[in-house]
Amino acid sequence: MSDERDDDVLAGAHLDTLAVRAGISRTMEGEHAEPLFLTSSYVFDSAADAAARFSGASPGNVYSRYTNPTVRAFEQRIAALEGGEQAVGTASGMAAILSTCMALLKSGDHVVCSRNVFGTTVNLFSKYLAKFGVEVTFVPLLAVDQWRAAIRPNTAMLFLETPSNPLCEVADLAAMAELARASDCLLVVDNCFCTPALQTPLALGADIVIHSATKYLDGQGRCVGGAVVGTQRHMEEVVTFLRTCGPTMSAFNAWVFLKGLETLRLRMEAHSRSAQDLATWLQQQPAVEKVFYAGLPDHPGHDLACRQQRAFGGVLSFAVRGGRQQAWNVIDAVRIMSLTANLGDAKTTIVHPATTTHGRLSEEDRAAAGISDNLIRVAVGLEDVEDLRADLQRGLEALH
Repeated sequence: MSDERDDDVLAGAHLDTLAVRAGISRTMEGEHAEPLFLTSSYVFDSAADAAARFSGASPGNVYSRYTNPTVRAFEQRIAALEGGEQAVGTASGMAAILSTCMALLKSGDHVVCSRNVFGTTVNLFSKYLAKFGVEVTFVPLLAVDQWRAAIRPNTAMLFLETPSNPLCEVADLAAMAELARASDCLLVVDNCFCTPALQTPLALGADIVIHSATKYLDGQGRCVGGAVVGTQRHMEEVVTFLRTCGPTMSAFNAWVFLKGLETLRLRMEAHSRSAQDLATWLQQQPAVEKVFYAGLPDHPGHDLACRQQRAFGGVLSFAVRGGRQQAWNVIDAVRIMSLTANLGDAKTTIVHPATTTHGRLSEEDRAAAGISDNLIRVAVGLEDVEDLRADLQRGLEALH
């Protein structure tokens, strides 16, 4: 398979060019679109060739659990977009987090994690990694002093997502990176909400970036996948875990994600414009107590987001007057938005975090994370924003 790319040219290319061209290679057939390699295994030229490939002495494909040309193309493209040396594709976003932790942590290590992360991430750290002797301390995302106080001699990782799910809190990545360096531990950032189109944590000092490719990298809610991006040294460990344990991205899903990446910046800018419009409108509605969106000037993280993000993203949350039933009434009354927990879709989604995405957390943990019963999350899609406003108006009228 001949490589079409001129690495010297692409090394200086802008994001849109990398999103379309990075990772491209062609077979002898000369196809223009990325090929889809649906094979479980590969034929070797000789027994010696097979031995060399299995041992790593010779490059080449071995078995699609950890070497597949389509997955490799996706890995090269997302690494280029994030500015990382190497990426590893995984079966899901949670598989990306699990693979990173299992590869880079050991029994006796300690992790400091934001309590303002996806509910399943909380469960992974507190319930499952704890079984293997990894301790975790949860702290508020924005309380840098509490992060600093929580760090111990055995702290190996700081883990956060920014903007956070679902309250859109914004962490100071440069400050967190400085803290991680001073403490000799890794800073791992879930960049799902922004994607490299809006934010590049590695450029701000993070060591590793995590993605649920299921979300904006796909962009149309078609496939499940994840990615880990970082230095070659760290990714070699993740690859070893993947090779051994198998939470592998499928070739078909990688092919879908490759096509999704081609329009990433265009979509993220459109999502952000509409989310800004809806957030501003929601602030003016009497039935709404509070709107959580970093694009609003009165949001506590607005100035920071202006500095470290190119736009504010497509996810917003708002609290309605009342409690759980009132929030459910709004959700049940909308007719265009899809009631589903996924986000990053061309179709706008709406969900009640306290009983879905964060429903497995205890009531105490939800309260500590600021996830109230009257909170609604909207992941703004690509529909006409006037229609989305009308749909939310329909929902808010259900409160009267």
